[in-house]
Amino acid sequence: MKRLLLLTAVLLSSTLLVAQYRWEYGLKLGGANYLGDIGGKELARRDFVWDMHLRETNVALGVYGRYKASKRLSVMAEFNYLHIEDADFNSLNPARVARNLNFRNRMLELALRGEITLFYDNDVGGRGYYNPDFRFFVFGGVSVYRSNPQGQILFDPEDQFSDIWYNLREFKTEGQEEPYSQFGLAIPAGVGLYFTFDKKWRIGWELGWRTTFDDYLDDISTTYGNPLEMSNLAAAFASQSNQALIDAIGKPLESGSVFDHQYDPNTPTKRGDPTNNDSYLTTQLTIGKVIRGKSEFYRKKYSWLRNRTGARKSRAKF
Repeated sequence: MKRLLLLTAVLLSSTLLVAQYRWEYGLKLGGANYLGDIGGKELARRDFVWDMHLRETNVALGVYGRYKASKRLSVMAEFNYLHIEDADFNSLNPARVARNLNFRNRMLELALRGEITLFYDNDVGGRGYYNPDFRFFVFGGVSVYRSNPQGQILFDPEDQFSDIWYNLREFKTEGQEEPYSQFGLAIPAGVGLYFTFDKKWRIGWELGWRTTFDDYLDDISTTYGNPLEMSNLAAAFASQSNQALIDAIGKPLESGSVFDHQYDPNTPTKRGDPTNNDSYLTTQLTIGKVIRGKSEFYRKKYSWLRNRTGARKSRAKF
């Protein structure tokens, strides 16, 4: 029994020591962009960042908590505010410019992910101080987000709307029977790294891509809806193309007509591409603090780690 109690005490003491550095919390600051039905240059749709308008990158702010389960495995929970936006007039493709749609989406995201360390160096510089240390990792997980696409009326000769942003979901701009859901699931995946300074501060960077199961982050997916079954404002957001805009582009379209971008009762007119769901990307700096416990065991046995500056100090005995 004594041996069992002694073994339990040793294991508990080891757990208390390791737990000093298992938890971390912090902030995330960076940018967000998206891949969907708005974007591109002069070519047809392309995957990944090649079809993004990088100048439309907007803010991505968040908070996080990380738990280090082992030397190579960690788990992170995070909450992010993400702003994505784009407009057809940013494209070099005449057909997209003539469509003349736009959006912004201020999203909220809650994610849980696992991180696997691929490379680490516990003593960067090899000076024996173990300060800083370094980690490079890959991650993947699942996230839940709230989406709220908004749009502006761009063709406004009488200046009635003047930069007002309207929530687009309830307008059902593609003739849906019911509005699409404002909540969705995504699969986050990416890479990251961080340095730990003084065994308590962590500064890092990460790049994350979110694959979604939704094609309405930008309110665009299928075909034009019947404007006669919508309110005047909804019809204006459903199709913002006009002949003056098409004529001003100065480049030939298939037929050069505004009807290429309006509802046709005889043949469904393409407004978006439902075969590819929308995705979004973030790149963020992370600033975190490692939680260090205050157990009596830690103070008595390992507090010298906190004050170590290089050479080991000793005191004369008399």
